[in-house]
Amino acid sequence: MDRDLTPLLTRIAEALERLAPPAVGAAGFGGARLFRHDPQTGAFHPAPDYPLALDSLVGVDRQKTRFLENLERFAAGVPYNHALLWGVRGTGKSSLAKAAFMAVAVKNATLKLVEVDRDEVTALPALFDALRTRPERFVVLCDDLSFEEGAAAAKALKSALEGGVSGPPGNVLFVATSNRRHLMPRGHQEDRGLVSAAEDAEEEVSVSDRFGLWVGFPPMDQPTYLSAVTSYARQFGLTVPDLERRALQWAQLRGSRSGRVAWQFIRDLAGELGKPLPL
Repeated sequence: MDRDLTPLLTRIAEALERLAPPAVGAAGFGGARLFRHDPQTGAFHPAPDYPLALDSLVGVDRQKTRFLENLERFAAGVPYNHALLWGVRGTGKSSLAKAAFMAVAVKNATLKLVEVDRDEVTALPALFDALRTRPERFVVLCDDLSFEEGAAAAKALKSALEGGVSGPPGNVLFVATSNRRHLMPRGHQEDRGLVSAAEDAEEEVSVSDRFGLWVGFPPMDQPTYLSAVTSYARQFGLTVPDLERRALQWAQLRGSRSGRVAWQFIRDLAGELGKPLPL
């Protein structure tokens, strides 16, 4: 009887081995500065250095100074705050976070950036625990963060930032960008009742209190937009006689003025002139 079951049990064991995820070895952070985290496998995938220089970002001098100060404190191992970069779309929040990181990382070999997807916020406590014992210092970046999934994601982020009984990891700086200062979802499920909806809203709003540094990015006015365009054009040697007129027409067609729109205009102009760009 036992011999009859042996082939069946063998096939079951082999099938389970195929279904099981491969074991993840110890992460190695020596080959790159930027990484993307895969919460399904626990792997850290290296990414190329961010090519846009910090000096290239125009119209955000106040934001640049404040964020850079906090980042340099973190790199130096002195007290710092987790940072929330919030404001209208296209104003350079994510670009500033990555460009500032690169500016500091060239002087600090142990400084690494790990990008996480906004849909994987619930995996942050496990990620922070995995990074806690590492000798490196990590900037964990979550772009365009909001709590569309409700209070569960908010609770996970609060747990990660507070660290439970062991406290928050001292070698992790969490940086989030968002179009909304309080990270609120666009709508709530009213069928859950007023009390439940209010409790969820309180849970989600309270997360923003865990960020000690708030950096706001207001809409870009026309002089600042034109200053960004002319700065990019000068930096990359893009010379045309009607630069400002064309830049304003481009913004009018897009219906907005922002650092992103300025950069998209510069990309179009560089393509027209046959000039290379770093991005």
